[in-house]
Amino acid sequence: MAKPIVLIIRDGWGINPGGKPRREENGDASLLARTPFHDRLYQEYPVGKLSGSGLDVGLPEGQMGNSEVGHLNLGAGRIVYQDLTRINKAIAEDDLPRNSVVRETFERARGHRLHFLGLVSDGGVHSHYRHLVALAQQARAAGVTDILVHAFTDGRDTSPTGGAGFLEACSAELSKCGAEIATVIGRYFAMDRDRRWERTKKAWDAIVLGRGERSGMT
Repeated sequence: MAKPIVLIIRDGWGINPGGKPRREENGDASLLARTPFHDRLYQEYPVGKLSGSGLDVGLPEGQMGNSEVGHLNLGAGRIVYQDLTRINKAIAEDDLPRNSVVRETFERARGHRLHFLGLVSDGGVHSHYRHLVALAQQARAAGVTDILVHAFTDGRDTSPTGGAGFLEACSAELSKCGAEIATVIGRYFAMDRDRRWERTKKAWDAIVLGRGERSGMT
C-alpha cells in the first residue's frame, strides 16, 4: 500500500549559521524557543540543506529570497528564474524600447501626464526601485516630459525604517529625467490584501484627490 508523503513548509524557519551554542547572541526566535519535536527530527532523521536566495532560486546573485520564490522553486523541483532577474536582464540589454507594451504606453503618454505607482525598495519580491527609475528614464527618452511617481514604502520585504533611504536614492535618480515623487504612502495601506477598504481609501484619497499631509520634500 502506498503511504502518503506530506510536504510541510514553515515560513520563516531557516537555518541560522550561528547555531544553538550562540542562541543568546543572535536573536533568533526559533533558536531561543524550546523545540523538542523539531530537535528530535534533526537527531533521528536524515537532514539536508537548501539555499533559498540568489542564483540558487533564480534571483540575482546576493538577492535575498522570500516565501513566494521558495514555494515556486520547491513546487517546480527546479530553478525558476524570477521576474526580477528577467527585468534586470531586459534593462541591462536595453530591451525596454523594444517592448511593445512599454513603447506604445509611452507613445500614448506624450503630451500628457504619466503616473507610476509602485513599491519603492530593493526587496525584489514585488518590485525593485531601479526598475522604476529605468522606466522613468525610458519614458523621458520617448518624449514624455510630465512624470509623477506615487511611491509605496515597503517595511515588509525590507527594513521597517528603510523607506526614507530608498526614497532619497530614488528621488535623486528620478530628478535626472525630470520625474517627481508626488505621493508617499506605506504598503500597509496601498497594497492591502485583506479587503480592508478603509486602508485602500487612504491610498486612493492621497493619489487621486491629493489628500494627506503635505511635505517639503523636493
